[in-house]
Parts: sequence; C-alpha cells; structure tokens
Amino acid sequence: MARSALVPASLSIAVACFGAAAFLSAPCSQKPPSSPRLGSSSSNLLGLQEGVQTEAPVFEEAAASTPNVWSWAASLVSLGAALGLAFGIYAAEPARAITAEQFSQLTYQQVKGSGLANRCPTVESSGTSIAVKPGSRLKNVCFEPKSFAVEFDTDKGKEFATTKLTTRQTYTLAFIEGSLEPNPITFTEQDGMDFAATTVKLPDGQYVPFLFTVKELVAKGEGSEFKPGFTWGGEFSVPSYRTGGFLDPKGRGMYLGYDQAVALPAAQSDGAEGQDELFKETNKVFDIGKGAIEMEVNKVNADLGEIGGVFVSKQPSDTDMGAKAPRTILLKGIFYGKVV
Repeated sequence: MARSALVPASLSIAVACFGAAAFLSAPCSQKPPSSPRLGSSSSNLLGLQEGVQTEAPVFEEAAASTPNVWSWAASLVSLGAALGLAFGIYAAEPARAITAEQFSQLTYQQVKGSGLANRCPTVESSGTSIAVKPGSRLKNVCFEPKSFAVEFDTDKGKEFATTKLTTRQTYTLAFIEGSLEPNPITFTEQDGMDFAATTVKLPDGQYVPFLFTVKELVAKGEGSEFKPGFTWGGEFSVPSYRTGGFLDPKGRGMYLGYDQAVALPAAQSDGAEGQDELFKETNKVFDIGKGAIEMEVNKVNADLGEIGGVFVSKQPSDTDMGAKAPRTILLKGIFYGKVV
C-alpha cells in the first residue's frame, strides 16, 4: 500500500484511540543502549568498548530509517492551537460602546456584525447639568440590559436567580422618544423600538421568555434639570409575549385555530377538578401586565444635550397567553437619551 494512503488511516486511528493527545505527543523513539557497568579488568573494558563500537552504527541506521510521519501534524496542530487561542481571546470580547456622534458616522456595512447595533451610546462628560424647558423632547432613548434575574420559590422564600441569556444580541431598546416637561421632570414615552422578545435560561434548565419593554412609560423626577445623581422613574405597560394570531402546538389560538384540542366528554367528566388548568390552556387571552423602572443619571454632556446612567427594571414574564402564572423579571443595565 502507498505511504500516502497509510497516513489518513493512521490519523483516523490516532484520533479515535487517543484524541488530540495523539497529535500533540512526540513519537516514541528508541533509546540508545545504556552503557554497561565497567569492570576492573582491562580485558572486560576492551571487550565492552568493542561491543559499543559495533552496536552504535546499527542503532543510528535504525533511527535514520524510521520516518517521522507526525512531524507535519504536530506543526499543523500547533498553528491551529495558536489561532484558536487568539480567536477565543478576541472573539469573546464584546463590542465597545461609542458615542452617538461616532455611531452616526458609520455605514451599515461597518455596523453589521460588529455588535454595535446592540449597544447604547456612551456619554462623554461635559458640563454639570442640562436644563429642561417646557415643550422639550427626549430622543434616541436607549436601554441596554446587562444582567437578567428571575424570581423563583425556594425553601427560604422567594429569591432571584441569575440566568443565562439565550437570545442573540437583539434585546436592546433603541430610538425611543417622547415629551419632556420640567417641574417635576416628566418623560412620557410615545414612539420607538420599545419592546424586544427575550428568553433566559434558569440554572435548572428551564426557559423563561418575556417581552422586555418600556411601553407607555411615564417617568418622573423632582427638579428641572438633569445632573449627575438625578433619580427618576415610573411605571409602564407590558404587553403579551405572543399576539392573538399565535397557534400553540395543538393548533389552538386566540382568534385563529381550534377552540380546544380535547374531547368534550373528557373535558366535562368531573365538572370541577382539573378543569381550571385545561380551561386556561384552551381559552387564550392577551394579558397586559405592569412594570416599574428606576433610573439614575451619572453623566451629562451639556454641549450636546446627552444624558447617560443606569437603570433597574422589574416586570412580569410571559404567561403563555393566560395558561401560566407570570414570573418576576429583574433587569439591570444602562440607558442613554438626548434632550432637544
């Protein structure tokens, strides 16, 4: 068989038996014969010297005749490991936030795939405060969550568990705007990308979907100017995670699909026990919950009218259109806005 045909077969056997260690381990070469212990007699010394001289060429020829078929694989794997390490270091780093002015100078191709579309602009501090005049507006408001926690029941009571985000980088709210009035400062949300369907995973593996939103937000704070340390907040509406046209796995919907997916006699057999849960799964409703948010300004740019800070929001999760009890979602992150 040709040597070129033996190399792929050897690679397959090595990977199956020893994994990556087969590529990273150097080939086992023969050890040269160890020098025997010398006696006191000159005859023994002479005989041993002759034995060594006659055996040495045989060992060198055997070592030279054994080809090192793994030399190319070791160099290739070393290069791949180096590239993988570099990719892991740089690819895992999230996109750094930039200012709104820098973001406006980028083209679509520059933003695409960079992660910047999911980041709120950062604010470069300039000045001490921004006065709010009657008839002002707050534009380009952005909310970027940094952590997601879900409330669950434990032996010690209700606690919030840190979750793992399973949604791609599409969970940031952006381009929100609304009216802004002073004394007290009151922001009324009116338009923008004010909701984002998001799903997180609990430590026990359970998925919790919810609609991250600030719809119909009315946030108030004492005073007539934004400055570092200014706090404000309010309540907002949380629409249903799914709309009326959604069909569940059994084809049931709010105004589409089947009315129910069980036999009528079975549904009415006992008349009471077990019917509530079945009724909730069959009778789809569009639930609208309530949420609350608190914000604190920590940066202002008086020249550009920009404010930035942190927020804490609490809202209910999805109810599967009335079939499940909602969970409480706690979100923490940063926000941005521009006073015009």
